[in-house]
Amino acid sequence: MDHIAIMKKSWGLIPKILNKTKVAESRWYRSRIAPWNRIKKGHNLYFKNSGEAITVKTKVTKVIQYEIPNNSKALKIMKKHAEKDLGFKKIPPEVLNYIRNKNYAIFIHFDSVKEIKPFNVDKTGFGAMAAWITVNNINKIKL
Repeated sequence: MDHIAIMKKSWGLIPKILNKTKVAESRWYRSRIAPWNRIKKGHNLYFKNSGEAITVKTKVTKVIQYEIPNNSKALKIMKKHAEKDLGFKKIPPEVLNYIRNKNYAIFIHFDSVKEIKPFNVDKTGFGAMAAWITVNNINKIKL
């Protein structure tokens, strides 16, 4: 299974993936949407900044999912994972805003980070604003 994580370029996380200071990716949701219960150890995880080509490929090593009862629990969870997820311990205000009032969090750990020849994908059917794409084989949507 292949997954594409679409990142906010302004957060500057892809360089941290490449220099291995970021070794996990988190997604926070109000409902259980992809990749919840769809991503597993051994899957391929690709990264791209929004509006740009895919440039990084990794291999999933561990997945941790949380159901979040309240904002104080969300903050506790983020503090626990911040260094691996963000590449530093201090949680920026934009991340604190992002995790507020979310009911679910998923942390995807990865290794085998490779910078790859950039390529684009056809997001037709996934929604123009999709921030995560799951496919059986990336080559089926590769342009």
